[in-house]
Amino acid sequence: MPHKVTLIPGDGIGPEVAVAAMRAIDATGVDIAWERVELTADIIAAHHEELPAHVVESIRRTRVGLKGPVTTPVAGGYTSVNVALRKRLDLFANVRPVRQLSGLRTRYSDVVIDMVIFRENTEDLYAGLEHEVVTDVVTSLKVITRTASTRISRHAFEYARKMKRRRVTAVHKANIMKLGDGLFLRCAREVARGFPEIEYKELIVDNTAMQMVMRPEQFDLLLMPNLYGDIISDLAAGLVGGLGIVPGANVGDEYAVFEAVHGSAPDIAGKGIANPTAIMMSGAMMLDHLGEIDAAGRLRSAIERVYQGGSHLTGDVGGTASTAEFTDAVVRHLS
Repeated sequence: MPHKVTLIPGDGIGPEVAVAAMRAIDATGVDIAWERVELTADIIAAHHEELPAHVVESIRRTRVGLKGPVTTPVAGGYTSVNVALRKRLDLFANVRPVRQLSGLRTRYSDVVIDMVIFRENTEDLYAGLEHEVVTDVVTSLKVITRTASTRISRHAFEYARKMKRRRVTAVHKANIMKLGDGLFLRCAREVARGFPEIEYKELIVDNTAMQMVMRPEQFDLLLMPNLYGDIISDLAAGLVGGLGIVPGANVGDEYAVFEAVHGSAPDIAGKGIANPTAIMMSGAMMLDHLGEIDAAGRLRSAIERVYQGGSHLTGDVGGTASTAEFTDAVVRHLS
């Protein structure tokens, strides 16, 4: 029986990279029944809501989604589609593996970078509770709860045990936000006691950023609230080649949505030059989630072999190939 998967191409470069990922996943031989659902800025404007019902209904049917980028307006307009999707489906864990691709040269190529970032996905400042007290005076509420902090901590430690990760580092600013971030740390410490074989550390978020730039090889699995996770995961992506490389997953107890974490890049949309690596790697994470472990490994290996070859890379990583040429090369390695 085929795996049912909702495909949300998105807008901008989304349809181009989503189709490339679909081709690569199908080339692994795994039987996927794709249910394509359109979600773009224009569709959102027409429905007057950031997450139209047909999108949510599809994911609730299939329970798994693969998503391209969807444009979010800045400083106005509707709220983020990603935030809305995570809240509606209770996708509480954002998981971003950050690892070097062999063959891709960066300024950190002489060290081994292999970390996973676990970001709480449903609260913190992303609760969206803002209020203009008086003209030009705005307050934003940072929401931290025991329930959310405990379950993301448990999910991170269970992942670390399963994947044989040695160390979990909780990232915080509890020296300043003693109540909110203090609660997050207390929950992480309580969970850590149940995993004695895993080393547990704590690091203030600004120091984390500095240490990541100076010695990224020291990090294994990082656990943090929503806002810090958003910033630190992008910083980490920059160490290994950028957001065009790094995959992401949003996981809950019932549903999971895998996505490229980069934007919709409207300036290059339709030109056929977008890098589909991130969404292909997200597709590999999706295959793992579906239990297709061998296929996931073969897809990752095919992508790495293209990077090792160097002759079919897109412009953002120093090549001249088109999206289609990169994808063709991946498919050839798979076959």
